[in-house]
Amino acid sequence: MSKKNVFIIGLDDFNREKLERLPQAGECAFHGALDKSDIRNIDAFDVPALIDKATATMEAFDGTIDAVATYWDFPGTLMVAILAERFGVPGPSLEVMFKCEHKYWSRLEQQKAIPGNVPPFRAFDPHDENAYGKLQLMPPFWIKPIKSYRSFLAFEISDEHQFYGVMEICRDRQGFIVEPFRQLLKTYDMPDEIAGMSETFVAESPISGAQCTLEGYVHEGNVVVYGVVDSIRTPDSSSFSRYEYPSALPLEIQHRMIDVARLAVGQIGLDNSPFNVEFFYDQTADKVWLLEINPRVSQAHSDMFEKVVGISHLSVMVDLALGRKPKPLERAGQFNVAAHFMLRTVDRGRVTRIPSDEAIARITQRQPGTEVKIAVKPGQHLTELQGQDMYSFELAQVYIGGRDQMELLDKYDEALAALQFDIEKDPEVVVS
Repeated sequence: MSKKNVFIIGLDDFNREKLERLPQAGECAFHGALDKSDIRNIDAFDVPALIDKATATMEAFDGTIDAVATYWDFPGTLMVAILAERFGVPGPSLEVMFKCEHKYWSRLEQQKAIPGNVPPFRAFDPHDENAYGKLQLMPPFWIKPIKSYRSFLAFEISDEHQFYGVMEICRDRQGFIVEPFRQLLKTYDMPDEIAGMSETFVAESPISGAQCTLEGYVHEGNVVVYGVVDSIRTPDSSSFSRYEYPSALPLEIQHRMIDVARLAVGQIGLDNSPFNVEFFYDQTADKVWLLEINPRVSQAHSDMFEKVVGISHLSVMVDLALGRKPKPLERAGQFNVAAHFMLRTVDRGRVTRIPSDEAIARITQRQPGTEVKIAVKPGQHLTELQGQDMYSFELAQVYIGGRDQMELLDKYDEALAALQFDIEKDPEVVVS
């Protein structure tokens, strides 16, 4: 029997290996509609050209086209809907994908279903010289573009002076993701009240507490959550230090989040798609806050599921792309807990040395199951990295499994000692 052909937007070696270890690999062949290098670590997004390239690759394929999927954010998720419709394979609605991804549009929909779990928010135009006064939000508050990923162009604002201080950065750099996103809204005839907005940023009152992400899916209108991942930040910072699975939050809190997620996802109308929904739990107020809805599996979590469950949750993505209900994920992995650590620096400068292959091999030999991905190259200036948050630079990702959290942290400390980076720091600017 011939295999089903599944085309991945942004296929990379790391996740290809996980796809090839899935039970579905016996019946599926995985192909790259686009490579990761087409959509990550690039200087600009030409989405129409990317759509044309993926279309040409799929049309030239000598075989059936049975599914299209991605585990990447923009433009991957939108392209799934576009290409699924073009090739007549299962997939979500493009308008619903836009509703998830447009941060202001998504908030409007969420507010209809879960008003008590959404913070006050306002849209604004960074070119408006009177934007701050129109927000009518008490600082501190956060600002972020209507579309971004990995907290790109997200700033915590403490006063009016700081607000206008970062507006130049927002205006200069919103062209990277916001402008191609807005062009797609117009190209695919989204409602004019959204596509025609001059406001390209959103301001929100701060929400805080323990952060986590619900991984789930919708199949034929049935919303299922199958895992909760903790998102742990660096102390005194908004940058993530690690993701950890399974969550340490009380089950009662997890179930409250699941109930809220079902209402929000149902309101938006997402169907036949995976999703991950980010939440905060404010223990002081005993309140759960929904941060955002992403219509995809998180590839940042794929290794953790493989370590704990035994297979990656890319299994869910593949089943949905084929139009069928995903099989339950049971904990049958090698480890009780797993984490995805992000090795970061706050220093600006040029990378002069990265860990050697030999150093990485020694760590992975001493720690079975540990994997290391280096995110920078010698000679690269850290400001050249695309899609970073605004407060740090990611040097590497380290994937570790263990018996418990203590063992995870001990293993990471051992890995840190071996993974040496040298950075030639930029000269400090002295303001006279």
